[in-house]
Amino acid sequence: MDEPTKKIAVVTGAGSGIGRSVALTLAAAGWAVALAGRRAEPLEETAAAAGEAADALCVPADVSDPDDVNRLFESVHARYGRLDLLFNNAGTFGPGGIPLEDLTYEAWRSVVDVNLTGSFLCAQAAFRQMRRQDPQGGRIINNGSISAHVPRPNSIAYTATKHAMTGLTKSLSLDGRPYRIACGQIDIGNAATDMTERMQTGILQANGQLAVEPVMDAADVARTVLHMAELPLEANVQFATVMATSMPYIGRG
Repeated sequence: MDEPTKKIAVVTGAGSGIGRSVALTLAAAGWAVALAGRRAEPLEETAAAAGEAADALCVPADVSDPDDVNRLFESVHARYGRLDLLFNNAGTFGPGGIPLEDLTYEAWRSVVDVNLTGSFLCAQAAFRQMRRQDPQGGRIINNGSISAHVPRPNSIAYTATKHAMTGLTKSLSLDGRPYRIACGQIDIGNAATDMTERMQTGILQANGQLAVEPVMDAADVARTVLHMAELPLEANVQFATVMATSMPYIGRG
């Protein structure tokens, strides 16, 4: 069977930040994009920013809720009949600046539920669709983080989930081999989003000092995701790191 001409993507966390930037970049490149996020209004704003010519489907969904995730992917299948890409992007840092000993169970669980369980649920649903469709296969790109390699102070929940994301990526890559399902991970450092606003006003460093950190445009991340997404399934970027050039990562601490 011939490969379909239009590619179909699901982008989680598409209502803001990196998710919005990636969704807009994919749409501009001719992809049909299903926009997922907790609130409808930001998704509709992303769809509007993509322009009238874009093929965008807004599906409000909480990635930590299995029923919501199933409904998301059922909606995509009903609209398009297949899925070529999942950008597993939805995530939360959780309460910032809280020392380890003061972190509540509820705060820990909320970060794990979104960042790790949510990523698993979406990957599982995408995997099922990609395995059964004809032509078989597709690609999953997980949003890791610089914190998948090294932590910031007082970030144990976020850092633990981002390290776990690397294991999720590797397992998906292995389990997807027989079905032409490729999986890669993009580790992002200091893209300019609402989540990183505090980088520009001063953030705690490993030596206990506060320092302003450089940021980069989220569009620079989106271009890298587009490159990863448009590779043939016989090729895969397993891990990519895209970061503000002068941020304190190399030599952090």
